[in-house]
Amino acid sequence: MDKFVVSARKYRPQNFNTVVGQSHITTTLKNAINNNQLAHAFLFCGPRGVGKTTCARILAKTINCENKTPDGEACNTCNSCVSFDNGTSLNIHELDAASNNSVDDIRTLVEQVRFAPQAGAYKVYIVDEVHMLSASAFNAFLKTLEEPPPYAIFILATTEKHKIIPTILSRCQIFDFKRITVNDTIEHLQEICKKEGIEAEKTALHVIAQKSEGCLRDALSIMDKIVSFTNGHLDYFNTLEHLNILDEDYYFKLLDFMQQQQLADVMLLFDEINQKGFEADTLLEGFAEFIRNILVCKDIKASVLLEVSGDFKQKYLDAAQLISTGWLIASLNILNDCIITFKQARNKRLHLEMAIIKLTYLHQAVELIDNEMIIKKKVADNSKVLAFRNLPVLEIKEIKVAEKVQISTDFKQEAKLIIDKPAPDINKKIETEIIEPEKSTSQTNGSFGSLNKIRQQLAEKNIGKGGSLKPCTDEELRIAWNEYINTLEIRKNHSAVTHFKSATLRAIDTNCAEIIVDTPFHQKFIEAERSDLIHHFRNFFNNKLFTYHVRIIKKELEQSDLEKPLSTKEQYLKVAEQYPLIKELRDRLKLELDINTYKVP
Repeated sequence: MDKFVVSARKYRPQNFNTVVGQSHITTTLKNAINNNQLAHAFLFCGPRGVGKTTCARILAKTINCENKTPDGEACNTCNSCVSFDNGTSLNIHELDAASNNSVDDIRTLVEQVRFAPQAGAYKVYIVDEVHMLSASAFNAFLKTLEEPPPYAIFILATTEKHKIIPTILSRCQIFDFKRITVNDTIEHLQEICKKEGIEAEKTALHVIAQKSEGCLRDALSIMDKIVSFTNGHLDYFNTLEHLNILDEDYYFKLLDFMQQQQLADVMLLFDEINQKGFEADTLLEGFAEFIRNILVCKDIKASVLLEVSGDFKQKYLDAAQLISTGWLIASLNILNDCIITFKQARNKRLHLEMAIIKLTYLHQAVELIDNEMIIKKKVADNSKVLAFRNLPVLEIKEIKVAEKVQISTDFKQEAKLIIDKPAPDINKKIETEIIEPEKSTSQTNGSFGSLNKIRQQLAEKNIGKGGSLKPCTDEELRIAWNEYINTLEIRKNHSAVTHFKSATLRAIDTNCAEIIVDTPFHQKFIEAERSDLIHHFRNFFNNKLFTYHVRIIKKELEQSDLEKPLSTKEQYLKVAEQYPLIKELRDRLKLELDINTYKVP
């Protein structure tokens, strides 16, 4: 009896044209072979079971083929292709990096690279699951991967590209494999079923393709298992039972009961589903996806996003026309909240039943919201605009000199509004009013006299309760400064007193003074007393607008500070120059300078 070979191995593609769902990869590789533009290192990355290792083997077989076809495929008849199919080719070396990830394994591989191929043009080294290599193994592989012999080609395959170090990535041509679509998987499964003589319903193959999640190897393994279970006949219900998948008819029944608000039927149907062994989270996630599919079908243009078999697609479209969008969105929110809090719930069945009850009576809540919105809309339609009292329009055309404006303040003072430019044209009848300026004691015109009077009134407003303003001079400023220093001494703030005494003061104008310090360290102590110091100055000068600012000016160092200290030899030469007999005494006695004891002050 012949040994059974699983479909994933039996129907593994032998050339680029038979690779499923990776046309962007196979076309690039065939063009590179035809144009003789092969790179020395490739990196195939992508999900599991999408054809990375298969494409690596086909590439190794094709580049050593003796009679390649015009479109860049292997002939499968020459000695190289036959030996490759039989597994006896010496031009291909495969290394499983998951179990051979040490430095010694990579060094052994690097030593084999030195030997040229005995037959064929290239030696191909396929390293599968390359992300499992250790850091030392990666580093041992770098130099060979960057500058291999002209006959050596490296193909690295991995499912986790992010774990590979950047120095490896920069030395390879990277090919990203994508997940295989549901339609491509169904077509491939139908071809295999036709070759094997298996009766398979398309809906059953669709369920298998969805369960595989884009992995063709998983789809073939699932199909082999179900074929053994059903004795060569794949139908929809047997496939659901074997894969423990909830039938979509249950979701349609649940939806009908919820729309009719038949809570008892909903609870009995949920109990039936539970008795079949389906977990609560499976029902939650499946029903949420079911509601999402109906919401997608609300627009026929978006129905292409629906990944269901053709038999169920019309059911979804019919259900979408009967159910309101508000109900679908509200139900999705309830299901999403239930899924998020499901793991924290102690009684998981009760948690799910509460969500089912909310969904059953959700239709009333949606109608209530809609009615309230209609009522509010009617009230808004019947409402009247709030009437405001018409105010007289101020008509002004041009004011020649000045206009009196009465300002209601606590002080009840009069100010003058000076308008030098004409008012803008407001397309109305405007009268002209000319007001004679008040006589001023100064020799200026009326406008400047009025302006000076405003400034004088503002200055009088800022006068304290003690009487008139005290002029701010350098002498008065120093007196106020010393008084505040005495206050600091009474408060025993001796550190601040030292810095205050080193400051220099200069009067800027009546309302401002300048404090000059040497360093930012002095400035910090003065700024720390800002609130109290300003209050002291304003009381002293009887001026509410008085303020100050601190300025830092570094003092120039004196010449004596710039002189460097003399060394022992320089001190001796300076003394000897002043007293020549000391030099004569040292020469006669042949004395040496002692830097530890001889110092000149």
